[in-house]
Amino acid sequence: MRETQIPQIEDGANEVRQLISRSFSRPSPTANLAGNWKGDPLGQTGSTFPMRNCFMNVFRLAKDVVIGRARNLSDKRIFHNMSLIALLAWVGLGADGLSSSCYGPEAAFLALKGHTHLSLFVAAASVLTIVVICASYSQIIELFPTGGGGYLVASKLLSPTLGVISGCALIGDYILTIAISIASGADATFSLLPIEWQVWKFKFSIGIVVALTLLNLRGVKESVVLWVPVFFVFVLTYTFAIVWAVTAHFGDLPAIAHGVADDVKSDSAAVGVFGMIAVLLRAYSLGAGTYTGIEAVSNGLNALREPRVQTGKRTMVYMGVSLAFVVGGLLLAYLLYHVEHVDGQTLNAVLFEKITAAWPHSMSRGFVIAAMASSGALLFIAAQTGFFGGPRVLANMAVDRWMPTRFATLSDRLVTQNGVILMGLAALVVLLVVHAFSARDMVSVLVVLYSINVFITFSLSQLGMVRHWWQERAKTPNWKKKLCVNGFGLLLTSGILISLCAVKFFDGGWATLFVTGLLVGVAFWVKHHYRQTQKKLYRLNELVAAALADDALVSSVETIKSPATCDHNARTAVFLVNGFNGLGLHTLLAVVRMFPKVYQNFIFVQVGVLDAGNFKGAAEVDNLREHSRIAVERYVTYMSRRGFYSEAHVALGTDIADEAAKECNLIAEKFPQAQFFAGQLVFKDESLITRWLHNHTVFELQRRLYQNGRAMLILPIQV
Repeated sequence: MRETQIPQIEDGANEVRQLISRSFSRPSPTANLAGNWKGDPLGQTGSTFPMRNCFMNVFRLAKDVVIGRARNLSDKRIFHNMSLIALLAWVGLGADGLSSSCYGPEAAFLALKGHTHLSLFVAAASVLTIVVICASYSQIIELFPTGGGGYLVASKLLSPTLGVISGCALIGDYILTIAISIASGADATFSLLPIEWQVWKFKFSIGIVVALTLLNLRGVKESVVLWVPVFFVFVLTYTFAIVWAVTAHFGDLPAIAHGVADDVKSDSAAVGVFGMIAVLLRAYSLGAGTYTGIEAVSNGLNALREPRVQTGKRTMVYMGVSLAFVVGGLLLAYLLYHVEHVDGQTLNAVLFEKITAAWPHSMSRGFVIAAMASSGALLFIAAQTGFFGGPRVLANMAVDRWMPTRFATLSDRLVTQNGVILMGLAALVVLLVVHAFSARDMVSVLVVLYSINVFITFSLSQLGMVRHWWQERAKTPNWKKKLCVNGFGLLLTSGILISLCAVKFFDGGWATLFVTGLLVGVAFWVKHHYRQTQKKLYRLNELVAAALADDALVSSVETIKSPATCDHNARTAVFLVNGFNGLGLHTLLAVVRMFPKVYQNFIFVQVGVLDAGNFKGAAEVDNLREHSRIAVERYVTYMSRRGFYSEAHVALGTDIADEAAKECNLIAEKFPQAQFFAGQLVFKDESLITRWLHNHTVFELQRRLYQNGRAMLILPIQV
């Protein structure tokens, strides 16, 4: 058998046309190569396959139990069944903001130290900030009804570069959301346990990260519904505690007002008005973790029930009202009960014990346990926002080629599983690093790292909206009102960002900025790589224009041949294609040239890939199916005009190799002499990292076909 040289990509349309001409006219010394593939192409014995298949069956069974069975894409109600109504969205997305009441107000109150009466000013400023941010993000929801959050807003309204910065900041924020929520949840949980149990707290946190990662691989709705009872236990216990604290000390409110006036006078006399303002701003900025999570609704709109805009805005109302009430109420309750820090307990735990001190012991203990256990559980729910939002930002950036495209792929549960796994691993790394440097006060360190990133995104989003309303002022009747809302939001969020960076830069803030900057650098490198690859593929795509011109020539001279009749026992070439493009045509022409007059049937298989870019509704799935059908039928038309029998096969799925293997097995049963072909791009400067950025599905498909005793030839095409 003589060695066959696979044709390389040639420059120029004329040379491409010559390749087409040679493919259908020139004989090859390897014409009989196709007929020599018998038995196992790898030279392996068939006995290894049953063992491998047994292992794979066990793996699939375990996967179905832990993660769940694959979803049926033909189910027309799949999007309706997977989407979240406003109430569930409040649980899944609002838990992040609401859970921040477990550490945000505490951080602000403790920062005041001897100036606790000033906490009322911090409470008022916090409530105002929540209202403004929620109102401004409601406007973002209206303007971007398909979701995308801060990344899409900054990319569309400012520039792609600022969009990348916003997206990378969001990714870091969501990783830290998982880390701080679980660390704070562990604190709340272990506040109920004896002090000697504290040695198990970190191991408990690690276990929760692993458990939540597996839970989120099942799907968003499944991971949210589980927590609904716990969420409402938290809401009810905290609402009751705040109302009880205010009503029980209603007569003390005038004394509180006098205390505030006295603190203002004494503090302004001691440190001056500007010094007192500095104290307030420091406490206000250190409590900035309170406002994180508000952007999650705008980022995850495509997971909400139709009509999505109305559902999203209703969720924002639920989130804003509940968060403002709990944050403002807790700061007031701390002041009413003169709450102070106690080792091994959160301020909320101390507050609840003071509130119930006069109750019967069993009732008091039961209420504290219910409140603190629900607090810990809610913080674990809040980590869901990181698992929900982080993979979506990664997927959106992957669709735009700022991140590896594999982050846009979906599992058979229609989950961006690569993003979920990455978020879980990154959160584990953060917890391990912070525990190594500050094991006793992890939450305080994480709050500093956590707050900076989200306010980068907040500020860029508000700046983009301000610019938009100004540019659209001639077309928008109430543009001034909208501009004022986002403008005020810009002043608040940018002010908090600047103060956070100034106050906490040397306390760990530099680490957040450094890691975010590093992630931005990675994004630009990935984008550069994909751009360079696209330039290299330009010559390959010249083959499409040449093929179309050749088709037009065939039609003009009326030399179209009648398609051959189907002979199921004839030799059949099956091509795995991805659109009518240069790669597919180059593979087809190479096979025709290498094996002239060998194949009578030509079958083309295309799998429409359902990823985060097109998984937005039933209509998008139908569009993907139709687009795939049109693309693959162009190959059928091309070969039919040249006298060959040809047919198209189209499938949809999230796993290309799995769907293609199913189609190939069906084709092989229909055409016993079928042999399979696919093209694979080969880069001269390929490395382990660049290989990870590209799709090598054909090798996985080849392995699956070999296991079934089917031959597949991969044609390398060097670019």
